[in-house]
Amino acid sequence: MSEQESLKSSSARNRGGVQRVEGKLRASVERGDYYEAHQMYRTLFFRYMSQAKHAEARELMYNGALLFFSYNQQNSAADLSMLVLESLEKSGAKVDDETLEHLAKLFSLMDPNSPERVAFVSRAIKWSSGGSGEVGPPQTTPAAGAHIVESESRYHFLHSSDGEGCAQMLVEYSSARGFHGEVDMFVAQAVLQFLCLKNKTSALVVFTTYTQKHPSIEKGPPFVQPLLNFLWFLLLAVDGGKLTVFTVLCEQYQPSLKRDPMYNEYLDRIGQLFFGVPPKQSSSYGGLLGNLLNSLMGSGEEEEGEEAQEDSSPIELD
Repeated sequence: MSEQESLKSSSARNRGGVQRVEGKLRASVERGDYYEAHQMYRTLFFRYMSQAKHAEARELMYNGALLFFSYNQQNSAADLSMLVLESLEKSGAKVDDETLEHLAKLFSLMDPNSPERVAFVSRAIKWSSGGSGEVGPPQTTPAAGAHIVESESRYHFLHSSDGEGCAQMLVEYSSARGFHGEVDMFVAQAVLQFLCLKNKTSALVVFTTYTQKHPSIEKGPPFVQPLLNFLWFLLLAVDGGKLTVFTVLCEQYQPSLKRDPMYNEYLDRIGQLFFGVPPKQSSSYGGLLGNLLNSLMGSGEEEEGEEAQEDSSPIELD
């Protein structure tokens, strides 16, 4: 038997062994023996790691975490998720799309109020930023951040009102691995998503905290970056609810808004929530500005006292 065939045979045996072990552990979980199963997962993890079977250990912990999540065993699932990261750190694993998707999946399933959630995302960012001692090439570095930040935005931002915590996480990641020319884009997505949930308070907190604490942003407003000025004006505009102001604002900052195609999608929703813009429809103008112009021509000036948003405290941008 050649060396290559021997390696393939060994890999197949190892995979078969992992599957058999997973079958027994799954049976324990299905019986409700959560503690016993959890401890067995941990025992097997350290056994595999001591034998330098890092991939097997990581696969077992990932599948085990998903299993515990499916039974709403948050503590056990979070613990195995942290062991997934430990295997990545100790094995010196390279950043790749599949691993990043796995980390994002685990993160998305964690309880938004779980303390392990913050530790998990911080540790994941550190690893993907070169914590293993191997910094990825330029084309892979943004991918690491994209998965983590996208996951954070999609799950944590949507289920909490921790604007300050979100801002701090964005500052840390942007400072460590972000491109200098994209410093404004990190906070833009968070602000727009908060506004899409009619959460003006958290949108303001994440914006002010980020711009005050980020070392690459000069004190404002006004800011050097046009996109940050747009966000500042937008936060003021949603508090006033004036459609004409929103229309002019979006028109004037179109060059900045074209940097990410999602911005106009978010703004369409924000226009509907705060300024009475009708849902998207076909028009000769098309897009966000078409919706705004159609609304202006169809409804005339907005009434002074009409508001399309929930009550909140006045916005202050000192």
